[in-house]
Amino acid sequence: MSSAPDTDGEAFIETMGVADRARRHGPQILDRGVLFNLWAPSATSVELLEAGQASRRMSCDDEGWYQVFSATAHPGSRYQFRINGELVVPDPASCFQPEDVSEPSEVIDVASLRDPVPYSGRSWSEVVIYELHVGTFSQEGTYAGVEKRLDYLRDLGITAIELMPLNDVPGRHNWGYDGVLLNSPNARYGRPEDLKRLLKAAHDRDMLVYLDVVYNHFGPQLNYLHSYAENFFSNRHSTGWGPAVNLEGKDGVFVRQFLIANALMWLRDYGFDGLRLDAVHALKDDSRPHFLFELAHTVRSQLAGRQVHLMLENEANQAHLLERPQGQATLYDAQWGDDFHNALHVLLTGETEGYYEAFADKPLEHLARSLAEGFAYQGEVFPLHNKPRGQPSGHLPPEAIIFFAQNHDQVGNRPLGERLTKLVGDEKLKQAMVLLILNPHIPLLFMGEEAAAQTPFLFFADWEGDAARLTREGRRKEFAHFKAFSSPELRKGIPDPCDEATFMASKLGWDMLDRSPISRERRRLTQELLNIRREKIVPLIRSEFVEAKAELLGAFAAGSGGINVQWQTAKGERLQIVTNFSTEALPLPPLIPGETLWGAQHASGHFYLSPTEIIVRRGADLDVI
Repeated sequence: MSSAPDTDGEAFIETMGVADRARRHGPQILDRGVLFNLWAPSATSVELLEAGQASRRMSCDDEGWYQVFSATAHPGSRYQFRINGELVVPDPASCFQPEDVSEPSEVIDVASLRDPVPYSGRSWSEVVIYELHVGTFSQEGTYAGVEKRLDYLRDLGITAIELMPLNDVPGRHNWGYDGVLLNSPNARYGRPEDLKRLLKAAHDRDMLVYLDVVYNHFGPQLNYLHSYAENFFSNRHSTGWGPAVNLEGKDGVFVRQFLIANALMWLRDYGFDGLRLDAVHALKDDSRPHFLFELAHTVRSQLAGRQVHLMLENEANQAHLLERPQGQATLYDAQWGDDFHNALHVLLTGETEGYYEAFADKPLEHLARSLAEGFAYQGEVFPLHNKPRGQPSGHLPPEAIIFFAQNHDQVGNRPLGERLTKLVGDEKLKQAMVLLILNPHIPLLFMGEEAAAQTPFLFFADWEGDAARLTREGRRKEFAHFKAFSSPELRKGIPDPCDEATFMASKLGWDMLDRSPISRERRRLTQELLNIRREKIVPLIRSEFVEAKAELLGAFAAGSGGINVQWQTAKGERLQIVTNFSTEALPLPPLIPGETLWGAQHASGHFYLSPTEIIVRRGADLDVI
């Protein structure tokens, strides 16, 4: 069907005020219809294809913005764009794709989802994060499947759930980090209204909900932006996952607006309580202010009065993004603490391949420094790339770093997706859980960890054609230097990411977990620890930790020995954790006066710390550490 000039629509646009005509990504719902917008500076023509209507030619300004008004469109309408008379694409700012990413977009009034009175939230000091993948957390693989377990998580002591990325991706299943339509929550999990229902159910239980977002790259398949907005991507920078988004120059302004609008949509319209920004070290931006500064300042100024938490994954360990000038985070509340995890994993498992190599020579020292100062690498040369990594972090409070013993990356990036329950014994698992929950950093649990789940969490996607082949081959090539997969025959045992069975194997088996005595015992342990944290550790965090020190115990060889870490608040309150990672008993260091939160109450004359033993003490000694 050929298109014709939409003179009525153009006349309506001309009557609109300047503020109403401001260039913005996505459809704008108005009283008389919908104004459709598309930034397509590389296109020569764009048409709106509205279901059941004749195509409409869109007008273009000198900045590459195409617009057309439709008096027949409304929330629920389906539409696409036709580029240069040939390529039919969804709206890159689509707020919902009822079918798949290449199919028609649906007009969604996301503003109607906003709460009249936003949930007041909870303070950062109270946060205990539970990371989950919606598609594998339940057998249903839906928002409703998550909602069914909210009471369980609340009663366990979880105060915040973090959803892995929801942005739409091609196919039936994916981790979400290769999204192509950032504003569109994946239809496999439910409609936007279902997502909002999940958030409301969590808020009714006084639980926070965070979302993982990816702004540094787009997925490799069915991403049409290159076809009509070449400058959406940088010709100066790239990432390990493909071209970097363009955050610089005149065109970079529109890209930054697109990404910041995405963050505001999740936080303001859906009511998410915070965002975790994935791999921000891959956000290549030489302009000023850096995109991360603009994003944080915009969010905090536009959502003033709400407790919004912003978190980072940042391999660069940039402490300046976590500063607290007056005791409050002005940019980002916290960063994921990979250093803590990597050092702990080496001590627990003895594994030293891959990125664990950088922590293999002195894991005790790396762990102790992470506990006392946040980062293990604070400007020292990082062995994996032979360059300095990190900034000094000892001045930051412990709650500026999020600690974990497992997460989606550290489990799913393993060739076979094994959890710690498959790698170490029960006593070491217990030691790790006590250390994770009863230290003053913010703890994160990965779904099923609290119940000693045995099911793997594998890397999965639903690519087709060359993308599937390259993903399969790349996955196996990635582990060619690992001893266990040193031959092509051995690498055939690595599950195919694009096989449906790989996705299904990653689903948590709740029926088994609910019946298992081991799982019930581990849940009791987790609940007990979280109760102690709420009653004894959180008050110390609120008092503000101002000093910390760490001591190595009996470090006879790499991976052997224990640690003695102490923190002190501004009020003189003290917290101490002593634990033994060696296979031999170690001399017990002096314990601070006060109460034992965990571990044996060592009597006078008991001078040794047994293997895997962990003692947590809290005291009110006013002596300076």
